Order: sequence, then structure tokens, then C-alpha cells
Amino acid sequence: MNVLSFDSGTLILNGCSYTELPGNAARLLKYDPRINALRGRACDYASIVINLRSANFSFTDKAREFAALDALTLKQKLIPRPHQQQAFEAWRNNDFRGVAALPTGSGKTILAVMATAYLKRPTLFLVPTIDLLGQWCGVLEHFFGCEVGMLGGGERKILPLTVSTYDSAVLNMEFIGNRFGFLVADECHHLPGPELRLAAAMAIAPYRLGLSATPELPDDRAKVLEDLMGPVVCNIHIDELEGKVLSNYVIHTVPVELDEDDALAYLENRKIYTDFLKAHQLNFRFQSEWGRFLGLCARVPQGREVFRAFLTQKRIAQGGEAKIRKVWEILSQHPEEQTIIFTADNHTAYEIGRRFALPVITHRTKPGERKEFLKLFREKVYRVLVTSKVLNEGVDVPAAAQGIILSGSGSVREHVQRLGRILRPAPGKEQAELYELVSAGTGEESISMRRRDHRAYQNHDSGDEPC
Repeated sequence: MNVLSFDSGTLILNGCSYTELPGNAARLLKYDPRINALRGRACDYASIVINLRSANFSFTDKAREFAALDALTLKQKLIPRPHQQQAFEAWRNNDFRGVAALPTGSGKTILAVMATAYLKRPTLFLVPTIDLLGQWCGVLEHFFGCEVGMLGGGERKILPLTVSTYDSAVLNMEFIGNRFGFLVADECHHLPGPELRLAAAMAIAPYRLGLSATPELPDDRAKVLEDLMGPVVCNIHIDELEGKVLSNYVIHTVPVELDEDDALAYLENRKIYTDFLKAHQLNFRFQSEWGRFLGLCARVPQGREVFRAFLTQKRIAQGGEAKIRKVWEILSQHPEEQTIIFTADNHTAYEIGRRFALPVITHRTKPGERKEFLKLFREKVYRVLVTSKVLNEGVDVPAAAQGIILSGSGSVREHVQRLGRILRPAPGKEQAELYELVSAGTGEESISMRRRDHRAYQNHDSGDEPC
């Protein structure tokens, strides 16, 4: 008798040889001499079953341990907005698999609730952070009126509806990967990572929904995401929802002249760094060149000096004294606005916090303290939060109406995520403003141009210096 079973995050088909398989199934199952049986990826469960049944291949399915949740109903009225309904229909028309690209603050969680209520299957929701773990549990319990399991942050309760961090799912999927029929991956652009992809690859869930505000990925990772979750079935942009679902917004690109001593130090260290790049014909347009640069810095006699020069010129451009003064100037002109200040590194974030007596959230901030800071910010006890990167995504802060980008990477995704932090609508919030501080005459100018290469920034730049 041919038996399909789940084994530690994979599928095993016992009782037949490879030559007996129908053609399409043979692409998905390979002979494993260690167990004298056929083995395949758990995520290919639906394709394997469909192909075997289509070929009238006799087998017993013992892989899945889930059944329909007929009693699962919405306990709260849910009226989807047009863009949510559009995304739902696109996903449903693609056989209940795919990625929905919706802007931050547009209700991606509601789309997942709609899909879960429609499918009525045990569902595992993957999230990247502990903050989102609690947020998703709260939303699901509100709409379905049932207890929701949690996996991560010290919790391990597996229920028909369970929310898990990506990391915890990777560690546990070999044991629970056959218990869910529906897999939802929030911020799914994280999923193609070498380790995190296991959270989806080791699950048999036939139905899959990926959610992301920024699904754009390099080709190799985009293929991984499509393989695991399905193609992008719906892509709705920030500017399409502006003034309706999201706040109106304006972006100020503010050039900041370096102080004289900072400018001299920048030029001196920049020359040491760029001369080294030219001498060794390094071009950072190619990702592999960064590793080559680090290797050369470790090997050649002047390498340490060059690396120090690289760090120094970068630090000056990203967080020089003139920029820090400009931050205070903007805060002083808008004292009533709820503001998030974004930096590229922890050192600058803590320096701003120390100098202006502002709360700072970085990856070093303890969970309890971070939760308290965000609570006080939402209640407008704190008017300003300073952060390096941890608030780029995954945190609900609708009170924020103003953002100041002191520094960041050249990543378009990071820039769009930071814009998204201030676009959630809130009572009395008429317009959001984003200030991007750029050190004039430095490499930040080209980085700024690169990271603003997104339609969310077109026709929204004020075109002048606002302060």
C-alpha cells in the first residue's frame, strides 16, 4: 500500500518505486536511499496530491493532521474597503495562493482575517517580531472570538489559529508543519532568507497568503518567495490610497551643510577611502565587492587605516553636528507633532536621545521598556521617539504625523517603510510630513536619490527647504 506521510518537515511516499510515479509527481519526489522510500518538500504537498490523484495513483494520505473548521465564524462585523476586496479577489482567483502588496496602514491584517474566515482551515500566521505577535493575536481574537495560540516570546501554545514569529516557526515546523491548512506570512519579504524560508518550506499548507508593503526583491529571492507563497497577485501603492485610507503627506528633502571641521575631516577620510577603491578597482555596484573590500582591508598593510577612514566619513555624513542641530530646529518648529526620528545606527540614536533627553528604541531596548515607550507615545505623553531601525516595520504607531530621517541605507524598501510609519490615519491628523536630512557635498546625495526611486515619492517632494 502506498502511504504519503509527514516526516520532520518533509513528505515521504512509501510502498512504490520512483519508476511507478506519474510524470508530474516524479518531478517533486526523489528516491532517498537512507529510508528506501521517496521524499519531497512539505511545501509541495498540494501539487503532489493533485498530481497523484489526477493520474489515478492509489495512495493513502496520512500527511495532513488538519480538517475544516466548520464552526469558525466572524464574531464582529467586517466590511472590507475596496482595496481589501480587490486584493482578496485577486488572491482567491489565483487558487488561494499569492502575495498581496498593500501599503503600511492600509489593513493587511484585515485581508488575512477575510481569507481565514473564507477558507475555514487551521491557520498559522507568521510574523517577524514579538510586537506583531501580540498585535495579530489581539486582532484575531477580536474578530473570531476564540483563543489564539502563540509561538514565540516565551509562549508555546498551538491552537487551530496560531501566531508565530518566523524564528520560532523555523524551530518548530518539523513538529507542527502538517497541522495547518492555511499559511499567512506577514512582512513576507523576510521569508526568502536562507533560514527563514524553512518556515514555509517545511509546512504542507495548501493555501498561502503573503503580505508586504514592499515585496520588491532581487531576482533570486523573488523566485524563492513565489515558489513558497505564490506570485504577487495584487499591488496597491501608497499614492493610490492617499487622502482616503492613508493620510495626505509631503516630503521635504533638506540639504545640510557640514560644519567646517566636519567637512575637512570628511574630505580627508573620503579621499583615503576612494583612493583605495580606485587602486584595487572596487565597484560597489556589485554586491560581492563589499566582501572583497573587507578582505583587502584585513590583508593589506594600510587596510585598517582605510577601514577607519571609511567609517569616519560615513559617520560624519550620517550624523554630523550640523544634522543634529537641524533635528532640534525642526522639533522646535513643530513642538506639538508626534515625531519619529530615524537613524542608521544605534550610536547616533543614543547621542540624540542623550543630548535632547528623548526616549530611544533600538534592538538593545528591553521588551518591557520598548512596550512602555510605545504606549506613552501613543498616549502622547512622549511627543518624540528616536530609533535606529527597529521601528522601520511591524509597529503600529498611528499617532505619528512627522518623521525625520537623519540617516539610513540606500534601500528603497527602508525608505518606503519609514514613510509608512507616519501615514496611518488618526483623529485630527490632516497631513503627514517626512523630513529627509542630506549632508550636502557627500555621498549621501547619491544615496538619497537612489532610495527615493519609488512612486510613493514622486510629486510629493516639497522642492524647497522648509526650515
